[in-house]
Amino acid sequence: MSISRRTLMALSASLALPAVAMAQGGWPTRPVRIVVPFAPGGTTDILARLLAPELAKAFGQQFIVDNRGGAGGNIGADHVAKSAADGYTLLMGTVGTHGINKSLYARLPYDPQKDFAPITLVAGVPNVMVMNAATAQRLGIDSVQDFIRHARANPGRLNMASSGNGTSIHLAGELFKARNRVFMTHIPYRGSAPAIRDLLAGTMDVMFDNLPSAMPHIQAGTLKAFAVTSAVRSQALPDLPTVAEAANLPDFEASSWFGLLAPAGTPANIVSRLQEETAKALRQPEIAARLAGLGAIPGGNTPAEFERQIASEIAKWEPVVRASGARVD
Repeated sequence: MSISRRTLMALSASLALPAVAMAQGGWPTRPVRIVVPFAPGGTTDILARLLAPELAKAFGQQFIVDNRGGAGGNIGADHVAKSAADGYTLLMGTVGTHGINKSLYARLPYDPQKDFAPITLVAGVPNVMVMNAATAQRLGIDSVQDFIRHARANPGRLNMASSGNGTSIHLAGELFKARNRVFMTHIPYRGSAPAIRDLLAGTMDVMFDNLPSAMPHIQAGTLKAFAVTSAVRSQALPDLPTVAEAANLPDFEASSWFGLLAPAGTPANIVSRLQEETAKALRQPEIAARLAGLGAIPGGNTPAEFERQIASEIAKWEPVVRASGARVD
C-alpha cells in the first residue's frame, strides 16, 4: 500500500511533537551553574551551597556554584543576564544586585528587572554591626554608643570594611555614618569573606556584615557584635539590640535578602519547577534549622511575588542611597 507525501508529512509531524515535548520536559540534561556574584565564604555563597545539593537531588543533575565576584556583584549578575536563557545558568542575586545597584551605579551593565526572570526569594537576613573583639576591648568599646563616641572623637581614623560597593553591607554602614554624624573610611572588598578575614586580623575596624557569615565568629568570641540593622531583633541573637534601639534612631533599617534568578526569556516551565523545588527544599526541617541557626528567614515565594518584591526594593533603596551620599561612577 502506498502512502501519499501529504500523509507521510503529517505522520512525521505527529511523531515529532512528543519528541519536542520530551526535549522541553527533559531539562536538565547536564549540570546547572548557580553564579554567586561574590567571593566564596560570604552569605550569598553559603546559601547557594546550602541549596545546590537539594536541587541536585530533586533534578538528578549537578548544581555547581560558580563564584564570579567584583564590582559590588555586577560582574556575576551581568554574566548571567547575558547568558543563554536555557535554564543552565542561574544567579543567586542579592538586595545589592537587584535592589541597590540601580540607584548606586551611574552605569549599570544590566537591568535588574528587564534582564532577569525571578524564580524565588531564598532567604532574608539582618546585617550585624561587628568589630574585632580584641580591638573593641583595647579601645574600650562595648556598645553602639561607645562606638559613636569613639568615632566622633577620631574622625577618619576608623576603617569600615564591606563586601563591595553597593552591597547592603556597604549601604548599612553608609546609613549608620550619615544618621550618627560619624566619618569612617569605606574599604570595599570582593565579597564578605575576605573583608571578614581582615577584620579578624585587626587591619579593619568595623563591618556591617550579613548575620549568617558573621555568626560563627560572633559565637567563637573573635568578633564583638553590637547591634543588628533590621527593624526588629533577630531570633538567632535575641539579646542583641537593633541599631534603631541602640542609637535611638527609630526608623533605621537596612536588611539583606538573597534570591534565585534566571536570564530573561527562560522557559516558564523551568522557572516554575525551580521555584517549586527550591520552596520544597527550604521547608525541609534540617534546612530550616540550619537557616535559623544562621539568623536567616527562609523564602520560597512565587516568581510573580518575587518580581513585585524586586520592584519594591528598588523603590525603597533609591532614597536611602541618595540620603547616604554614596555613588559609584
